Amino acid sequence: MVTTIRKNCLIELNITDLNNLGYGVGHIDGMTVFVAGAVDGETVSARVIKVNRTYAVARLESILTPSPHRIESSCKIRGCGGCAYQAVSYPHELELKRERIRTALRKNGLADLEVAPVTGIKDEGSNYVMSGYRNKIQMPFGLSPEGKIVIGYFSSRSHRVVEAADCPLQDPSFRPILETVRSFAEQEQLTVYDETTGEGLLRHIYLRTGTVSGEVLVTLVINGISVPGEERLVRQLLDTENKIVGVLLNSNTEQTNVICGDHYRLLYGRDYLTDRLCGVDLCISPQSFYQVNHDVAEAIYTKAQDLLGLTGNETVLDLYCGTGSIGLSMAHSLNKLIGVEIVEDAVKCAKQNAARNGVENAEFICEDAANVNRYLVGLLGGSKGSVDAVILDPPRKGCAQDLIDLLMNSNVPRIVYISCDPETLARDLVSLRQSYRCETLYPYDLFPRTGHVETVAQLTRRDAN
Repeated sequence: MVTTIRKNCLIELNITDLNNLGYGVGHIDGMTVFVAGAVDGETVSARVIKVNRTYAVARLESILTPSPHRIESSCKIRGCGGCAYQAVSYPHELELKRERIRTALRKNGLADLEVAPVTGIKDEGSNYVMSGYRNKIQMPFGLSPEGKIVIGYFSSRSHRVVEAADCPLQDPSFRPILETVRSFAEQEQLTVYDETTGEGLLRHIYLRTGTVSGEVLVTLVINGISVPGEERLVRQLLDTENKIVGVLLNSNTEQTNVICGDHYRLLYGRDYLTDRLCGVDLCISPQSFYQVNHDVAEAIYTKAQDLLGLTGNETVLDLYCGTGSIGLSMAHSLNKLIGVEIVEDAVKCAKQNAARNGVENAEFICEDAANVNRYLVGLLGGSKGSVDAVILDPPRKGCAQDLIDLLMNSNVPRIVYISCDPETLARDLVSLRQSYRCETLYPYDLFPRTGHVETVAQLTRRDAN
């Protein structure tokens, strides 16, 4: 063993932390060392594979003293890099996620905020639900070293596709569908897209299911406009899963890492599925945002409504509203709901969802919530009482600063911010807390075994009566 960090050297390291990417973190000679597969609380032997000015990366060679948090993973897939916490006990995973939020707050000078314990969902037997929760997957096609078609996920820090049809996180109905599509592709000798050359037909398979309805929507993303044997493909899929309600082709001929193109063609059935969330019947198209973990989403939306403290007289502005699921779940407790969403198809679904549920006090507008336009200025910059509360559910990059500024200068008494990224949430809270009080954050484990955590924050205007 040596104590001077250099490439290929073998080091003994005490692992003191586990980050959200699944790397154990240790320190030696004043340098931070990241070790994939190591767990906090253990001592490991690791070989250094990369040395930077401020950190090093090492490969786990052996565990000298195991962590009390380490467990034997039941996942048989190796190398996909998706499950940062598959080697640790679930209670410890929840505490790691809570600490991630605390760390983001401390870095932004918000250490005074309280972080509640992370909420995970339990089944009827009071066991945590950690598998089978994903109602949506988007898997790329690839080739094995032997030239066989594989469907899975990109290996960590590479574009090599790791076979993952057996992923334990996804809905169990997906596996036979993936096998059917793979078998069909091999029968028809279909080619796999090569991002280097821009050639090859099959890019991704995109599956969605309704957790309550059981309906399944199949979308094949291709580098072209058609697939040989489309009718046979549909027949084979329907023979595999009788709850398939739609089969679509998505054409993406651009050399880009964006998964779906703009054009969809319906091969069978309908171009949406239905589901029920918080008592609301929803139609969900391939383009529409919908939370991938149904049961945790219900818990989050229920919490959001509780934090808003609705009396039935409020006008609520739901920004980044998607198909309207959050706002519609509480529309019966509102005077008026206004949803804003940039995806036109999602707005169409939101309007249909309102009609399906007999909601007459909601309107949905196709606008970019990140862009402070005349419409938003009119709503938020108007007289006191124009909008009583705002729901924010932005993408991972958080809210645009112009929107934050508009909210800070508005007369809106209450905001509920639902965040999928603690770092951007903390950044936005630094600004918002100049005008709003925020005392406690409420985390939810929307993605068990991964490094992601969802957080709900309540903000109350400082000058509100």
